[in-house]
Amino acid sequence: MGKTAVYPGSFDPITKGHLDVLKKASKMFDRVIIAVLKNDAKKGFLPTEDRIALIEEALKEMELHNVEVDSFDGLTIEYAKHVGSDILIRGLRAVSDFEYEMQLSQTNSALAPSLTTVFLITKPKYNFISSSTVKEIAKYGGDISKFVPESVVKYFNKLNNQI
Repeated sequence: MGKTAVYPGSFDPITKGHLDVLKKASKMFDRVIIAVLKNDAKKGFLPTEDRIALIEEALKEMELHNVEVDSFDGLTIEYAKHVGSDILIRGLRAVSDFEYEMQLSQTNSALAPSLTTVFLITKPKYNFISSSTVKEIAKYGGDISKFVPESVVKYFNKLNNQI
């Protein structure tokens, strides 16, 4: 069957930086599951179903055939175990991400020693892109097309037209 990696996150919304990491992961592993976290404690901006649909649309455009989209709640390590993966993918944009990601990785490793976290660094042109920044720009009607896939641009344009 080959190696399966899980790329977990909120992806609220997915950015070109996320997709850059995903593209790299898809070349390294036989199967990659981009796992959208449904976190009841953290109210997402976009509904989980919309985030999944936007990711699926972006994947079609990229033609990444070994990538699938799923959602989960609870601990990432339990989800990875459920899908038979012992590899987590985490993206790094800047040094500031590293400390948080290292803590998370070490916690996951303490809870599930067989789990390995693979850190992938985005291209420099995506280092400053975050979902929070995209939401802020979109909120004020700014152009987000440089930061997100076309599916997300259309989604936010539709939202802005309804307001």
